[in-house]
Amino acid sequence: MNILDQITRDKRKEVDLRKGLIPTSQLEQSVLFERQTVSLAHKLRHSASGIIAEHKRRSPSKAVINHSLNVQDVAKGYEDAGVCGMSVLTDGKYFGGALDDLLTARASCNLPLLRKEFIIDDYQILEAKAYGADVILLIAAILTKAEIKQFSEFAKQLHLDVLLEVHNEAELQKSIMPSIDMLGVNNRNLKTFEVSLETSKELSTRIPDEFVKVSESGISNTEAIKSLKPYGYQGFLIGENFMKTDNPGANAKTFIKDLEL
Repeated sequence: MNILDQITRDKRKEVDLRKGLIPTSQLEQSVLFERQTVSLAHKLRHSASGIIAEHKRRSPSKAVINHSLNVQDVAKGYEDAGVCGMSVLTDGKYFGGALDDLLTARASCNLPLLRKEFIIDDYQILEAKAYGADVILLIAAILTKAEIKQFSEFAKQLHLDVLLEVHNEAELQKSIMPSIDMLGVNNRNLKTFEVSLETSKELSTRIPDEFVKVSESGISNTEAIKSLKPYGYQGFLIGENFMKTDNPGANAKTFIKDLEL
């Protein structure tokens, strides 16, 4: 069983548990449920840098990245740096995140927020909306075509943007549908954890132009972004590179300035 299968199996148990604790009606009554969302896809189309900066404490491939920073400081720092959007990992068991991190980020900045999660149920999309997200992530590797359609259409009803993540051409083929806003190519091989930007380059020509192209994982310097832009990428998800420093916001600011040179 690969790590993604393992995470998904645990996630089903976790979501069932949460459904028993908080009914959907309670989520729909949350203060943030009526909030007008901000489109990350629109921002990426009109941005010079296209940086989506991530808050991530740890990961299965790298263990601890940074446990000492609080979400509020990271969110404010990223906003001050001029990033396009912020990705907030809400998985607890494998990434050390929490839904409350999303709530804190929402209270701390006006950036479009992506709930980075392993979504396998409509309930998690309601949670994303109730906790202040503007965007959800759907991972093609753990979903059927019918589920991608169901979840993305439900997200659109809630005025949430949808970033659909793929790792290869087969996943991409089942994911192209009008209810998706952004197509993200994850450069990390989930079986080996090896990272190669070639994955983004190879898949770029197969992504129709109506989708915003996002490259994820393994982007650790400005050269990587400069090499991906000619392939039509407008979004670049960067987590580890900023989070492994003492001040992710300052790091992101320097990175964006270097990118503009």
